[in-house]
Amino acid sequence: MRRSRLAAYVGSFLLAVAAVLTGTGTAHAATAPYVALGDSYSSGVGAGSYISSSGDCKQSTKAYPYLWAAAHSPSSFSFKACSGARTGDVLANQLGTLTTSTGLVSISIGGNDAGFSDVMTTCVLQSDSACLSRINTAKAYVDSTLPGQLDNVYSAISSKAPNAHVVVLGYPRFYKLGTTCVGLSETKRKAINDAADYLDTATAKAAADHGFTFGDVRSTFTGHELCSGSAWLHSLNLLNIGESYHPTASGQSGGYLPVLTSAA
Repeated sequence: MRRSRLAAYVGSFLLAVAAVLTGTGTAHAATAPYVALGDSYSSGVGAGSYISSSGDCKQSTKAYPYLWAAAHSPSSFSFKACSGARTGDVLANQLGTLTTSTGLVSISIGGNDAGFSDVMTTCVLQSDSACLSRINTAKAYVDSTLPGQLDNVYSAISSKAPNAHVVVLGYPRFYKLGTTCVGLSETKRKAINDAADYLDTATAKAAADHGFTFGDVRSTFTGHELCSGSAWLHSLNLLNIGESYHPTASGQSGGYLPVLTSAA
């Protein structure tokens, strides 16, 4: 009897080990409540198919959080990401559904705090030197102020959802360089890409400091930048300014979704 019980224990242990090694176990994040926070890159601005009840937040059924939830059927899905959100907006308006039972949290935030919209407006309308100057101002903000703001957001998430796996999604590089491309100069395009790298580096460090996973989308967007001929980002759209420089539906499903899926 004792041998039989021991054998059963050993068998159960080996099955559990096998499940971990082969990935056949059910991930907690895939079944527990999922909360999607963040800005327009998480709400899905630019992807179309906006949920009417989301209003100005422009939450899309083609955004990566919605796609992930549809594919993995978490026990609940709370879509809080909102167009234009800054770190203060996340703290004030997006954390209400986080609980101790939350299993997965995703977030992209920081671009609006760093002045993303103003950077792009300056670079589109003004000279190379004005563009570089505005980018340097944004980088200084990323150095001096953004880390503290991200720390406040990440600390609040940890406090409200201490058992959650948190995935912080970064931002893509916008331009493929070294190609003939109508629009911004190569100097501006390179500076904008460098600024994206700068923001991602700061975001990744802040995420790591809190034990969060950083989801780097630069690799999945490689070959699909503006000027690539197969862009997953909208260029300047005078008929819909708000969608300019945001991921298309393909950018959400092909650029962001695989990164979240891998990190979750």
